[in-house]
Amino acid sequence: MSRLGVGIDFGTSNSACAIFDGESLQLIQLEADDEIMPSATYIDQELQAKTGQVAIDQYIADNTGRTVELVPEVVGEESHFVDNGGGDEPAAVEAATQKIYGAAVTDSGLQGRLFRGTKRLLGDQHVRRLMVFDQPFRLVALITPLLLRMRKATEAKIGKFATAHIGHPVNFEGRDTYRNDLALSRLGEAYKYAGVSNQFFYPEPIAAAASFVHENQGAAGQYLLTVDFGGGTLDLCVLKRAATADTQFTVVSTNGIGLGGDHIDQLLYRELLFPRLGKGAVWRRRGFDREVIETQFPFDEFEDLLTNWAITYTLNQNKYTTPVMACIDAGGPNKRQFERLREVIKHNLSYLLFAKIKEFKAALSISDTASLDIPEIDVEIPLRRTEFEALIADPLARTEQVVDETVAKAGLRLEDIDIVLRTGGSSLIPAVKRLLDERFPGKVVEHDPFTSVAAGLAVANFHAWRT
Repeated sequence: MSRLGVGIDFGTSNSACAIFDGESLQLIQLEADDEIMPSATYIDQELQAKTGQVAIDQYIADNTGRTVELVPEVVGEESHFVDNGGGDEPAAVEAATQKIYGAAVTDSGLQGRLFRGTKRLLGDQHVRRLMVFDQPFRLVALITPLLLRMRKATEAKIGKFATAHIGHPVNFEGRDTYRNDLALSRLGEAYKYAGVSNQFFYPEPIAAAASFVHENQGAAGQYLLTVDFGGGTLDLCVLKRAATADTQFTVVSTNGIGLGGDHIDQLLYRELLFPRLGKGAVWRRRGFDREVIETQFPFDEFEDLLTNWAITYTLNQNKYTTPVMACIDAGGPNKRQFERLREVIKHNLSYLLFAKIKEFKAALSISDTASLDIPEIDVEIPLRRTEFEALIADPLARTEQVVDETVAKAGLRLEDIDIVLRTGGSSLIPAVKRLLDERFPGKVVEHDPFTSVAAGLAVANFHAWRT
């Protein structure tokens, strides 16, 4: 077989692989009908792993309608001696053993655990192992099944391959000083366990630029800015294109922050759906010394579990469902809100709600108005694009800031940039388009929003480009 370049893009939300033979690029089919695979791992009670969409589907099926029952965890045993003598004669002294229980943290009916967005934890030195059915799993072990699936899918297409270029964000999420070094070390170890030993790390925005340079070799301009706005991070780079054919470009500056489409989705969930699920409502219940007590419903206890859909099922336990049912039974103007909240909890609907939010965002990208339509909880929220942009004003301001910082870091002015590549799913938001167009009029190019990184990694691997 002729020489091939292999690129593997393990993303926060989704993953992709590509191959390049020197002329044509091809994406590897990772799902039954898609080249894009959700970055999800599901581990069942037998410690068997499922990955991708199958993992998500299994998680939803196993936790829909299931009441969560937490039982105390045995954290140790203590022994003491008991004198059973009751009369004048000495009696045998027996040792009594008693179990010591901790907090009620073990879910007795749990069928499996879903891990999604694990890439976010790679740079956190405090997160070393996660418990799965009383077994400690290193982060490396949790992402290895995903990488193994991508390697096997690639080998099924081209046979065994010698090397691969591995994508990574400019800056991994977190605040630790050495988070990038730690994350790359963990990522490299996981790839080795997955059978990809000869690996070359390559920043994701530079990979996106590499695929553009390959496809548009005749494009005019010296300085190229990549804005890769993905699901978990916003990554940027400035490249200087070479005048000669033997060198494609040099890297002038890179930048990256923990801001992505997942953050925007959570923001929309909070702003649009929380008020329709009971946030801000009054909780009326009977008290001991008064007929009725009125307090604010403790919605803050539900918020993080709702916006992290992989653990929303844990709301289906008595300490959460009891106050919800009490509010429904009390009736009043907020009854429908709490009925919706009950449906979300009972039927484990948070993943569905996030899917609807993504569809809603996509609709607003092509239309001035759209509706967040969720018949499962009887919600339809019409919104104008201008209202949507007002809701995401803070993420847009941060995007604007990091773009300016990246260009300044390169020692350039905005007008010095010749080409701007806009890639990543969140780059399709019209406000992001407009932000870039206003800064770089006539210079912004949309470039393969979901596959540019994997494609560029394959190109870079073929040419043995390094950074």
